[in-house]
Amino acid sequence: GFTVDLDGAVAFLPRSQVDIRPIRDVTPLMHNPQPFEILKMDKRRGNIVVSRRTVLEESRAEQRSEIVQNLEEGQVVEGVVKNITDYGAFVDLGGIDGLLHVTDMAWRRVNHPSEILNIGQQVKVQIIRINQETHRISLGMKQLESDPWDGIGAKYPVGKKISGTVTNITDYGAFVELEPGIEGLIHISEMSWTKKNVHPGKILSTSQEVDVVVLEVDPTKRRISLGLKQTLENPWQAFAHSHPAGTEVEGEVKNKTEFGLFIGLDGDVDGMVHLSDLDWNRPGEQVIEEYNKGDVVRAVVLDVDVEKERISLGIKQLGKDSVGDAAASGELRKNAVVSAEVIAINDGGIEVKLVNHEDITSFIRRADLARDRDEQRPERFSVGQVVDARVTNFSKKDRKIQL
Repeated sequence: GFTVDLDGAVAFLPRSQVDIRPIRDVTPLMHNPQPFEILKMDKRRGNIVVSRRTVLEESRAEQRSEIVQNLEEGQVVEGVVKNITDYGAFVDLGGIDGLLHVTDMAWRRVNHPSEILNIGQQVKVQIIRINQETHRISLGMKQLESDPWDGIGAKYPVGKKISGTVTNITDYGAFVELEPGIEGLIHISEMSWTKKNVHPGKILSTSQEVDVVVLEVDPTKRRISLGLKQTLENPWQAFAHSHPAGTEVEGEVKNKTEFGLFIGLDGDVDGMVHLSDLDWNRPGEQVIEEYNKGDVVRAVVLDVDVEKERISLGIKQLGKDSVGDAAASGELRKNAVVSAEVIAINDGGIEVKLVNHEDITSFIRRADLARDRDEQRPERFSVGQVVDARVTNFSKKDRKIQL
């Protein structure tokens, strides 16, 4: 600290009380009369502590109050950039500082104030807010320019194809600058028709020029939704046009799940073969075990749902539906008589296949081999023998025939 002569009395001036801000060189103040305020005084010990800082602060407060009284919100003033921080810049308006926040510097995205300002730079700003109690002043530069969002709906109608520059990439999408002050978001769901679980950074990069389509404009929230995939042909729609129901296709098994097979198709799309469409007669849970990832298979297009982006395929439809055809012709109606060939014999009965439909099999129980119990002997039949049998029941749901 320092000693101060108060007309013969010696007082102590702490270094922190010399000025409002730290002073490296106090030589100009030495031996020159200065105003001080007594902070503490101990008459018994003869100790006095004074402050020059409080006097300056009171004087400055009076000056600030007077300056603020002459300012009003909306007023355009000039100032000098005094300090730059991550969140903004302090501007000296001639005795009082105002804060120019980074979001009020320009209508476009400003990552750091140093991009457009330098210390000592003279700037023209508009007073946005004045707090009469704290004398805090908020400033703006972008307010001196026209708002690019005015009439945004007419300038960027929904469906319009435009070009822009990628300015930022996040986990949920990418921001694209359409013009200074106007940015739109390409949500991750609007980036690719087929790449569903890929980070936006794998599709786009910052500073990249891209073509996008306007999906939605919200002037109130100052938001524009953009689409990248909409600039390309919808592969699901293209597949539907080139592969109507009934078309045969070929592809590689991409994945095998508990409910079916996923097949890679033309156009980088996948189709699914449900368990129920693997085989006409055998359970899908059994048939699917015959397929492996990487197998190349043929299938028939059953349905294409462009909106839900789903392609239904069938493998069993490549072959003949003997059971369905026989049922449709009435051959399997109850009490109908059919010719069948014995293919296996055991103690419980005989297994047969229909002569007219060799892929349709059934099992005749011992009790149904003959009315006479003495004739209900499976061993009296031989493999290859053709017998006549009567249909006692046919289940369309289970596709089972009882003879």
